[in-house]
Amino acid sequence: MKSLFAYPLLLSLLVGGPALAQTATRDPAQIQAGTYAVDPGHTQVGWRVSHFGFSHYSGGFSGVSGTLDLDPKNPAAAKLSIRIPVGSVSTTSAKLTGELKGEQWLDEAKYPEMTFVSTKVEPVGTDKAKVTGDLTLHGVTKPVTLDVTLVGAGVNPLNKKVTVGFEATGVLKRSEYGVKTYVPLIGDDLQLTIDGAFERRD
Repeated sequence: MKSLFAYPLLLSLLVGGPALAQTATRDPAQIQAGTYAVDPGHTQVGWRVSHFGFSHYSGGFSGVSGTLDLDPKNPAAAKLSIRIPVGSVSTTSAKLTGELKGEQWLDEAKYPEMTFVSTKVEPVGTDKAKVTGDLTLHGVTKPVTLDVTLVGAGVNPLNKKVTVGFEATGVLKRSEYGVKTYVPLIGDDLQLTIDGAFERRD
């Protein structure tokens, strides 16, 4: 009998109890207006390319920084600026990770950052948007359009900060940015996924 009473208590502790209940909402009207800063510890940039046509190879970047100006009453006026340190690139192969930082690929020493600065936001429905901006990579700047979806907004139950999160996806041709190594054996189309968390500045 004791175990029957202990189980709900244990479950409550594991999920955090009432104090850590889910507080995020997907209702854009509930987003608090203001300037938000990237939460680097909970923001990830993933990429994927075709590997000789046999499989897809994935990797990522971390240490992202940037800001988001957001007003739910005027989503088209939103402004996004993101900076991604090229040296943070990672894969499951230490050898490949090192190569990607070199001159043949991303050339971290010469081009240490990749940036995205929005120029246009087109709302699509209630919780999606097409965000067009200038993406700079390997010293080349070109327009890219990202498909953005609201993941959730609310108050982080741990640090009590007003937080909003989005997922953005898009495709760019790496050869257009001067990263041409092994094209077309290694795919030219680079698929990007940005899972971004932003905390409002007080």
